[in-house]
Amino acid sequence: MNAPLLSVTGLTMRFGGLVAVDGVNLTAETNRITALIGPNGAGKTTIFNCLTGFYKPTSGELTLNRPGQLPVSLQTLPGYQVSRHGVVRTFQNIRLFPRMTVLENLLVAQHVGLMKKAAFGVAGLIGLKGWRTAEKEAIDRARFWIERLDLTSVADEEAGNLSYGVQRRVEIARAMNTNPLLLCLDEPAAGLNPKETGVLGELLQGIREQFGIGILLIEHDMGLVMGISDRIHVVEYGRKIAEGTPEQIRSDERVIKAYLGEPDEEELPAIVAEDVAGQEGGRA
Repeated sequence: MNAPLLSVTGLTMRFGGLVAVDGVNLTAETNRITALIGPNGAGKTTIFNCLTGFYKPTSGELTLNRPGQLPVSLQTLPGYQVSRHGVVRTFQNIRLFPRMTVLENLLVAQHVGLMKKAAFGVAGLIGLKGWRTAEKEAIDRARFWIERLDLTSVADEEAGNLSYGVQRRVEIARAMNTNPLLLCLDEPAAGLNPKETGVLGELLQGIREQFGIGILLIEHDMGLVMGISDRIHVVEYGRKIAEGTPEQIRSDERVIKAYLGEPDEEELPAIVAEDVAGQEGGRA
């Protein structure tokens, strides 16, 4: 049996006397969409920050298993090196360069690779062929993702002038320009209307199916989560309380209590309430 793309064991993160994440275990697989859900303040973004090098965990093992290569212990790396091993992310709040065009934002994502091929700028200054080839490849890669995410009409517009939903797609396109193994998305549907959320779901499923990468998703939109996820992990107060398929999570009483306090059908999120009602109808 192949090892999971990402294996998290005993992840704990303390801030002084506050335990934000307490012994969390989870996995993410290649060619799978894995969701991490929970109420506000459950520790989801803190887990992401540990995975992507923004925080150094207090304890725990974060192992990235790259195909054909030795495993990497992410918790031992300097933060800036995590993305170089294929773990990239987007943020709750959009972090684009607002005065750069969409194309320029996507080229910035390839900066490290370009600098290596340009001998850190020297080859670019004197116009060596290797630099020109690398520059063309970077532009071609950026334009591929611009077309793939339906951004052609805004490619030369400043990112800050675009609608919120379009900026979300630009963020995903920028992340994909780094050729990730694991794409970590922190609330990508936040601020989107239902139509935009539907487009986002189709986009993520298409990326998974076409490119075979792992996607790890934090999201509060349960319709999106249940519709596209292969597996779901649920956290509350920094601890994992449930794990399973969307069907299993829908009916898990611990999950319902975490979100609502009590499993009161009248107050259930629509997607959970419909499922409960359907089960009761089948027993009638």
